[in-house]
Amino acid sequence: MTSDSPSAPETSVPSCYRHPGRETYVRCTRCDRFICPDCMREAAVGHQCVECVNEGAKSVRRPSGAPRGGGDWRPTVTFALIGLCVVAFLGEIASSRFVYELLMTGVAVMPDGSVGGVAEGQWYRLVTSMFLHERPNGDALAITHILFNMWALWVVGPPLERMLGRVRFLALYLLAGIGGSVLLYVLDPGGAAVGASGAIFGLFAAFFVLGLKLGIPVQPIVLVLVLNLVITFAPGTNISWQGHIGGLAVGGLLAAAYAYTPPRLQRMVNVAAPAVVALALLLTVVVKTAAIPGSVL
Repeated sequence: MTSDSPSAPETSVPSCYRHPGRETYVRCTRCDRFICPDCMREAAVGHQCVECVNEGAKSVRRPSGAPRGGGDWRPTVTFALIGLCVVAFLGEIASSRFVYELLMTGVAVMPDGSVGGVAEGQWYRLVTSMFLHERPNGDALAITHILFNMWALWVVGPPLERMLGRVRFLALYLLAGIGGSVLLYVLDPGGAAVGASGAIFGLFAAFFVLGLKLGIPVQPIVLVLVLNLVITFAPGTNISWQGHIGGLAVGGLLAAAYAYTPPRLQRMVNVAAPAVVALALLLTVVVKTAAIPGSVL
């Protein structure tokens, strides 16, 4: 194995070629040099450095008025996730059936008298529940559920999406949300929950892990995490702590895999890490379902 610097030991931490004091594990997909978040420019696959983007732009006719230097980057996955949650919230307002048909539960009697849940073969609830939020039902405070989650996604989502890239960011978000649903299913199969909080907690954990790796200040995210955990476990709150902790664990685990993998293995881990986590969650659901009397298994 060779090192970028002839005098550096094999165990040295790579740093950005434009900002030598910044540690990073991301390489430009064109020149293969290490780049920090400030130097990343979204490419068709992965990220490119500023110099490669500018070099490539010389051979492409630029439409009049188009932004330069990677300025056209947008956190499209973050925006799409927020949009899906808002659309789902409007569906909840329109019909209560929209909620109980899609909320997360292991096995429960629904308001229409039917029995539903993951144990009844409705595995889609593991995913759909993360786009639902508390239904207003005349309670003015209920809307704070979706407002806080969407604010958190708006604040934390774009920087994480830029650091990880759209595919890895989406994988982390979805798997963290599913991780929260799975932990609820394992520990309280008769319970019910809605909300993007599990996925949001996964983003908090990922930001903390990547922040430590890249030297980004993490004190604000630690404060937000501590406050939310206090609220989660406070007496009298109707909050699914399993969803929060499950999302936190999965998000932190995936972020650690992305951040601390040696560069030569990065491409493989980008695919393998989410796949392994998804398989582990799948097997957990299968085992739990088989243990519930009368389940589809």
